[in-house]
Amino acid sequence: MEVVYEDNHIIIVNKSCSEIVQGDKTGDKPLSEKVKEYLKDKYAKPGNVFCGVVHRLDRPVSGLVVFAKTSKALARLNNMFKDKEVKKTYWAIVADKPRNDEAVLEDYLVKNERQNKSYAHPNPVQGSKKAILDYRVIGKSDRYYLLEVHLHTGRHHQIRCQLANIGCPIRGDLKYGARRSNPDGGISLHARHIEFVHPVSHITVSVTAPVPDEGVWKAFKDRDSTL
Repeated sequence: MEVVYEDNHIIIVNKSCSEIVQGDKTGDKPLSEKVKEYLKDKYAKPGNVFCGVVHRLDRPVSGLVVFAKTSKALARLNNMFKDKEVKKTYWAIVADKPRNDEAVLEDYLVKNERQNKSYAHPNPVQGSKKAILDYRVIGKSDRYYLLEVHLHTGRHHQIRCQLANIGCPIRGDLKYGARRSNPDGGISLHARHIEFVHPVSHITVSVTAPVPDEGVWKAFKDRDSTL
């Protein structure tokens, strides 16, 4: 488990694409339990350890996940995420070049519970929710393009669905139209950066997650050392 930030109230972890944030029907050990074990061992805490889940990432997505170490931090962080006071930056690798190097995408998403998949519509339909993101192309390799994405809303599978809707499914994302799966079973979507005002100390917390140690991500790093 890769801890990229920790203080008395917050711990931020760089999640791998295989991990789940909270327990589900698979029965696999979730990241929240691994964080509890880490805190219990590091601080030799007796009894139960508090670890509040603030937000989630889909299992095949890698990158930054914030957990609260205190109930005070959890309550305040929950409100901050709800009020969109947390800035999140994602990186996505796609095989097809977007028509525009940068753009704002606005769609209306409908979640299909049975399929666990969202569908994009250009106009409101029954049960839809407005979804907005902006992206820009920040890198190119021999076969792929690297996009930087900012969410303006938080919808189910929003980045995956909206990029697929413009003909740019994320690498490895078979559910949304990718040509083939990734060797590690994940998708090439990475929660790269997060920034917010600390809920207790009120200082600015700004954290960047290293990209996965995987071939295509390495190709972009080799081309541009600033990535």
